[in-house]
Amino acid sequence: MPGMDIRVPDDDLPCQVFVELVTAYLEGVLDPALAARVDEHLEICQGCRTHLEQLRTTVDLLGSLCEDDVDTLDEAVRRELMTAFRTAYR
Repeated sequence: MPGMDIRVPDDDLPCQVFVELVTAYLEGVLDPALAARVDEHLEICQGCRTHLEQLRTTVDLLGSLCEDDVDTLDEAVRRELMTAFRTAYR
């Protein structure tokens, strides 16, 4: 996958690897074989299913925000969010 340096074991897909792949999974850009492995992992892992649903909810809610909504955020909250987004994949 371009731009990603994620080591995926050949056997079981650990939760930590799922978390690293979840954005690409949601965007539908994973290799089909790897996406199938993620689907298999989700069938057996309630924690990762919950994580995925939380991300979907976040994306849905953020997608409904307009620029005026962002302008009403408390400055401390805005800084905290921006820091979280900037450091998420370091």
